[in-house]
Amino acid sequence: MLESGYKAVKEGVLEKRSDGLLQLWKKKRCILTEEGLLLIPPKQPPPQQPLPAEPAAKIKELHFSNMKTVDCVERKGKYVYFTVVMAEGKEIDFRCAQEQGWNAAITLQMVQYKNRQAILAVRSTRQKQQHLAQPHGPRLRSASNSA
Repeated sequence: MLESGYKAVKEGVLEKRSDGLLQLWKKKRCILTEEGLLLIPPKQPPPQQPLPAEPAAKIKELHFSNMKTVDCVERKGKYVYFTVVMAEGKEIDFRCAQEQGWNAAITLQMVQYKNRQAILAVRSTRQKQQHLAQPHGPRLRSASNSA
């Protein structure tokens, strides 16, 4: 269990394409949780140690609530290239060794997260409907009926 309270589903290193002019591939230590993907600079302690208490600027969280899809999967040489598309349209490119299966793991966790959210929404709607359908104690007669 991480300090954030999330359970780590998968840990390892992914390469992320930088947003800069040169678009270099930079290694990031990644922790996939049931809520999203944490990107941590590789200089931090190894994965078996707890997450460092650092400023939020150093650790980037790609939360599944803000994630739209994982796509553009392409295999070239020893790498799998894939793109995480965020809800606001931002695209983040990653690559990893083919045997690591990060794209499939991220996609699976995102689908499971969205399913959990949909189930919670349905339950909430049903509870509201049941609450509205229940009688709320004795009702008073209107003045026109009592005469």
